[in-house]
Amino acid sequence: MNFIARYFHLSELKTTHRREFIAGLTTFMAMAYILFVNPTVLSASGMDKGAVFTATGITAAISTIFMGIFANYPIAIAPELGINAFFSYSVVVGMGIPWETALAGVLVAALIFLLLTFFKVREKIINSIPQDLKVAIAAGIGLFIAFIGLNEAGLIVADPDTMVSLGHLTSGTSLLAIFGIIVTFVLMAKNVSAAIFIGMILTSIVGMIFGLIELPTHLISPAPSLAPTLGVSIQHLGDINTVQLGIVVLTFLLVTFFDTAGTMIGLATQAGFMKDGKMPRIGKALGADALGMTLGAITGTSPASAFVESSAGIAIGGRSGLTSVYTGLFFFVALLFSPLLAVVTPQVTSAALVVVGVLMAKNLKDVNWDDFAIAAPAFLIVIGMPLTYSIADGIALGFILYPITMWATHRGKQVPAIMYGLGVVFLIFLFIIAR
Repeated sequence: MNFIARYFHLSELKTTHRREFIAGLTTFMAMAYILFVNPTVLSASGMDKGAVFTATGITAAISTIFMGIFANYPIAIAPELGINAFFSYSVVVGMGIPWETALAGVLVAALIFLLLTFFKVREKIINSIPQDLKVAIAAGIGLFIAFIGLNEAGLIVADPDTMVSLGHLTSGTSLLAIFGIIVTFVLMAKNVSAAIFIGMILTSIVGMIFGLIELPTHLISPAPSLAPTLGVSIQHLGDINTVQLGIVVLTFLLVTFFDTAGTMIGLATQAGFMKDGKMPRIGKALGADALGMTLGAITGTSPASAFVESSAGIAIGGRSGLTSVYTGLFFFVALLFSPLLAVVTPQVTSAALVVVGVLMAKNLKDVNWDDFAIAAPAFLIVIGMPLTYSIADGIALGFILYPITMWATHRGKQVPAIMYGLGVVFLIFLFIIAR
């Protein structure tokens, strides 16, 4: 135990084994839904649902543990929502590209990721982002995940007239989510240790008592075989030979690149890791992320990246890579005890996401709102993420505007050359995805 404490620098980070364990479990519970949602989304492309379930769990477990041991950050990695829908509905269903070829496209993007990480290109790009935009990214992610939490709980729903509106607040599931949010808010206000985790446990218990959450019928279920998807991407690498597929690879690359960059910046800011506007050991963290994307493509799932729900574990005190190690181990266990995950419904996790949104929104105070040339792009980032339902799209809006407003106020020379390049790249990117 002493070796573990020294390796993960628990004393320096002012944390403990117990706190890291609870943080790891909390992060796992907040993101466990991906084990069921990802196979459902990718099965629309024709992929085997059971194989995707196992690929999702293995990818999340190995890459998250690697993040913890190699980079010593409490950041989990798993196949990402949004890009998986792009994979199934836009690439496979919309473009008529076989899922095997699309998966090969993910592998090509992952290999490019590895090269960019090895040559520290990703690190240089992230370090060149101005501090005001970095804190805006963190705040925007806070609003984004709070919106996700409220939506998944059924408290905020789509509306054809007003775009969004309140859900049916008197339904049993909505009342359960409201109970969870209120209980967690009260525990947070009273500075109760592990308030988010306790809130999820209490919400699960109440849900089962009132029949809103079904009790699992059994405990153990063997993990489905990986055979239908394992190595398929490697076998179909030769299929990536058209301009259309090149655009698909570029989209996988850009979306995952900036979703990951934004998420890591946001989580590092939340945890207080940023030093002089930079994230220490970011190269190692990006290496873990690139490994996750590559492993996912080989085992059979859409791009994996840093998971924003890691903020739940950070919020209750997770500060070292030991949190990630525990999260990864829980993913391994989940492959055999999947029936138990049925009790972790969106109503259970919604409170965690909303609370984390509150905590991350505090970064808004660090934006220079008195300087409109900076405030405008920062605002577009913050508001763009929840409104476009995409971290990458929100970043794109702000990054396109920033060089323009700075140039207009005769401060163009203060803008790093990389930011000009990113502005152009994002213009092209938005044009491609809007077609």
